[in-house]
Amino acid sequence: MKPTKSYQESLVKSLRDPVESAEYLNAAIEENDLDTFLLALRNVAESHGMSRVSQRTKLNRVSLYRMLSRRGNPQFQNVLHLLNAWGLKLAVKPQG
Repeated sequence: MKPTKSYQESLVKSLRDPVESAEYLNAAIEENDLDTFLLALRNVAESHGMSRVSQRTKLNRVSLYRMLSRRGNPQFQNVLHLLNAWGLKLAVKPQG
């Protein structure tokens, strides 16, 4: 019998793809809940490796973990740094 992967392992693997990451983060934004968005950011960061993300964003690794924790509150500029490191950009569009 083939061993099964956990949901988290499968999610993290799929989020290495920028298109998957973008769709995942956009879905989290649609929830209008900061905790959901922070969890999504944390999952995408884990998919890229926290040490690597830390190096690419020039953010201290410990600060990165703290910023993306359940009690974290990342500054907008840091969110932009994260998105840039993952090859993503933030866009605004009209509702509807």
